[in-house]
Amino acid sequence: MVSRRFRILFKPFLVVLVEAYCYLLFSLPRFRTLGYLKRLTLLALGASIGRRCVFYPGVWIMPGRGLLVGDDVDFALGVIVTTSGGVEIGDRVLIGYRTQILSANHRVPDGMERIFDAGHVRKRVTIGSDVWIGANCIILPGVSIGRGAVVAAGSVVSKNVEPFTVVAGVPARVVRRRNVGGATSA
Repeated sequence: MVSRRFRILFKPFLVVLVEAYCYLLFSLPRFRTLGYLKRLTLLALGASIGRRCVFYPGVWIMPGRGLLVGDDVDFALGVIVTTSGGVEIGDRVLIGYRTQILSANHRVPDGMERIFDAGHVRKRVTIGSDVWIGANCIILPGVSIGRGAVVAAGSVVSKNVEPFTVVAGVPARVVRRRNVGGATSA
């Protein structure tokens, strides 16, 4: 009885408290000491964060658990990451301004069911090493972006991206393949 009452009364308060703390912390500049505090906060929320990651002001990563980030990842201003479906980001990844990486979405119900009550779909997002995601991109649940890929600014990635390709558009399509080892393939 006490634990049920605790959950009903205090869990929403604790959730809001954590969100407020994260909002304040992640609104601060990208100084090294603050970056260390941001990393520790994400670790406490269940994430695995590599070394030398940079978090610009306005980054929003929630709920934290299910996030695996490699070394030297740069989260630019205003990046949003939802982690309830799982998000894995490799080493040396650049994530541009106001990009959204979404691992969960609302389920679209059949027929006349209410959307509000339909629940969520959670799917893992995987981003390989040495990837550059431009500004204002949206990465949808279940997408895998291969090593060395480039996602042009403003793209909506709804399907997997092969390694060493450049994609652009809404929805994102292959524009070209990167020059790897001196040869370019079209």
